[in-house]
Amino acid sequence: MSFTSTLSLYSHPQARHHRRLQSPAAAPAGLGQFVRVPRRRRSFLVKASSTSRRVYHQSQRDNAIVAPVKQIANFVAPFAVFFAVTFVIWKLVEKVLVPAPKQSKTSPVESQSASQGLKWSFGSGTNLLSQLGAKIDRQSKLKLNEFAQELRSLPSIDMSGRSFGDEGMFFLAESLAFNRIVEDVSFAANGITAAGLRAFDGVLQSNITLKTLDLSGNPVGDEGAKCLCDILAHNSSIEKLQLNSTDLGDEGAKAIAEMLKKNSSLRVLELNNNMIEYSGFTSLAGALLENNSIRNIHLNGNYGGALGANALAKALERNKSLRELHLHGNAIGDEGVRSLMVGLSSHKGKLSLLDIGNNSLTAKGALHVSEYVKKSKSLLWLNIYMNDIGDEGAEKIADALKENRSITALDLGGNNIHAGGVSAIARVLKDNLIITTLELSYNPIGPDGAKALAEVIKFHGNIKTLKLGWCQIGAKGAEFIADALKYNTTISILDLRANGLRDEGALCLARSLKVVNEALTSLDLGFNEIRDDGAFAIAQALKSNEDIAVTSINIASNFLTKFGQSALDDAKDHVYEMTEKEINIFF
Repeated sequence: MSFTSTLSLYSHPQARHHRRLQSPAAAPAGLGQFVRVPRRRRSFLVKASSTSRRVYHQSQRDNAIVAPVKQIANFVAPFAVFFAVTFVIWKLVEKVLVPAPKQSKTSPVESQSASQGLKWSFGSGTNLLSQLGAKIDRQSKLKLNEFAQELRSLPSIDMSGRSFGDEGMFFLAESLAFNRIVEDVSFAANGITAAGLRAFDGVLQSNITLKTLDLSGNPVGDEGAKCLCDILAHNSSIEKLQLNSTDLGDEGAKAIAEMLKKNSSLRVLELNNNMIEYSGFTSLAGALLENNSIRNIHLNGNYGGALGANALAKALERNKSLRELHLHGNAIGDEGVRSLMVGLSSHKGKLSLLDIGNNSLTAKGALHVSEYVKKSKSLLWLNIYMNDIGDEGAEKIADALKENRSITALDLGGNNIHAGGVSAIARVLKDNLIITTLELSYNPIGPDGAKALAEVIKFHGNIKTLKLGWCQIGAKGAEFIADALKYNTTISILDLRANGLRDEGALCLARSLKVVNEALTSLDLGFNEIRDDGAFAIAQALKSNEDIAVTSINIASNFLTKFGQSALDDAKDHVYEMTEKEINIFF
């Protein structure tokens, strides 16, 4: 009984795993908690057995130790081999799929300081400067590679507003260098600073096809302007440079002026909405004395003032190349306009466009403008938008238009002109067939002004585009305009936004749309408090007139419900089914 009990204890699984390679007497103390066999039982066995039994018992005990070891070895050995093979295979796969750091293939630009210059490589994205912290993540690189493909293959590229910054600019620059078909590129609004413009060093010398470069909306500042101008000084391909809203000041304008003295290819220069003041205007004026290639210069939204206008005026007396002068929003005032008009009167070139809107002009300033208009034989477009010339100033301009036979587009919007001033302009249109575009929006002309204008355009003039938005003409004024449309054969674009037409005015216009009119193609009725009844009337007019020429109706920002919109949609579908003419209706 004792012998049988002893064998069962030694063959217990708990004893196998913790008493291998040693006798029970020599087992470490730490394993005693797992082998619950009191040493007293071993002495009991010895006493109860003979010599032969003790020998047999000893052999059984040794076998009890060796057998578990063999079982463990049989299990562990294959697992160890499997683990070793798996580890080796994984290392090989990792080496294939995860490339090692490219320490030996560092970009030529990254391995040198900025003072050593820029070296080009053929791989996209290898020209990132280390001092810019150029660590673009994997997704950004994939996106930039898509942009690079565009730069390499398309003739006209718009990459505005993609926010790739200075790092992306260096990434993309070499693709532009190797493109031999691109003519227009826009990098506007991408967070590019003066540092990013250094990417063009070498690129603009290499690319001989690029004609338009737009960097507007980037904070390049004066330093960026200086860097770019050093590159463009001897460029012979770029004809249009756009640097609008780029934080340029007088120093940047000075750098551009020095570039213009050397560059002979640039035709259009846009510097709108910067911080250029009198000093910068003076520098640019000095450049116009020497440059004979610039055609259009845009300086809208700067701070030239009367002194800046005076500086430009002196330069214009001797300049022969300028065709367009944009000075909108420079607070030049009446005195500045007087100097400017004197300079333009002596201008030896053929100025075709003059924009002096939003410059605090009064009737006195309008008088100076009218004197120039009388003499000009080349001016095609005159913009006096958002000043305060009033009825008196409008009458001065009207008197000048009686003698002028070149102006085709006149913008007098936002000048506090009432019915009297509009009447003076309207009388000119009886005999003047040159003016085709008339902008009178934001003037309180009222129903009487609309009536004076309608009576003339009914049978006279050659107006193709008439803009009367925000003119307070009301439903009565709409009735006068609608009556004129029944007979007018020239007006193609009519803007009547925000005039309080309501349904009554819409009904008047609808009656005119029923009449055969082969000229009117675009009608804008936005912000007029029109409801469903007005929409139904217009829809019925569209259905009734099979020869209608209208292709666009804007009736957005009114009080239409889904019923009024459905009626207009149904009318649009009806016109298309009957005539196959597409009408775009904007709600």
